[in-house]
Amino acid sequence: MERRSFLKSTALSAIAISASGFVHFDGKRYVGDCETTSDVLGPFYRPESPVRQNLVITGEKGDPIELFGKIIHDDCISPYKNAKIELWHCDGNGNYDNESAAFRYRGTTYSDAFGNYSFKTILPVPYGSGENFRPAHFHLMITAEGYQPLVTQLYFKGDPWIEKDSSSSSPTAAKRILQVQNLKNGAKKVEYNVSMAKKLAVESSAADRLVGHYVQEKDSSKSMDIFKKDHQLWMKSEPFGLNFEYGGNNTFFLPGMPPETLSFVFEIMASGVVKLTETFVNDKGEKEITHYNRSK
Repeated sequence: MERRSFLKSTALSAIAISASGFVHFDGKRYVGDCETTSDVLGPFYRPESPVRQNLVITGEKGDPIELFGKIIHDDCISPYKNAKIELWHCDGNGNYDNESAAFRYRGTTYSDAFGNYSFKTILPVPYGSGENFRPAHFHLMITAEGYQPLVTQLYFKGDPWIEKDSSSSSPTAAKRILQVQNLKNGAKKVEYNVSMAKKLAVESSAADRLVGHYVQEKDSSKSMDIFKKDHQLWMKSEPFGLNFEYGGNNTFFLPGMPPETLSFVFEIMASGVVKLTETFVNDKGEKEITHYNRSK
């Protein structure tokens, strides 16, 4: 598989990785083990969605449902107040609103003093073609000061496409396959609680030095744009981008991607020039190394 195709399929899939929780001994017993797993951001994220809890659109098809839960600190007990929760998903036809000012089925809310959050929306549907369908899913991005932003996807028990999807059928996704509660009044509810986790992250001031437009050394017609959001580095990709995960020593990866398959290494030269080396190992085990220089 070529690097371009690899990135495209990476964005369209959701490969789960573990964002470890926290276990501690309180003097009497071990407390914790509240692991939350994360997914690669994918191509459908849009920043600055409206602050609103009700995403229901009158006249649109779809079963109404309430998504609710609690955001807690990495001690697995303490509620996190004012965490930012962004939700987005497809409509009843399997389409995402990637462009309109209405931000259909996209919204942002904040956890209350007890860590609680909720959205009223519709149950999304599977989408795709032939035998290549993604199961129905919610996208969530939770941003809380002091923690690495968490990007994750939620699936629903009973969806026949879960077993055929490499990400939702992964063992790390098991806790994100949720039971939809059918209430007596016909309403539906689904609960998802999130424990935040600290992960190694590049310092914000250091990330600022890496932001810019990078041009390939051997072919100036090819380039890469690196930008920063919520103290993380991102690579521009329609309609927004792919987030990087910091691995130390100026090296970054795409969340969920094996480091030995794709890596990005930045080098700040004495002259002030910033070089970027991308290393990709294709399906044949061949290593492809591409060098970029920041032009601005």
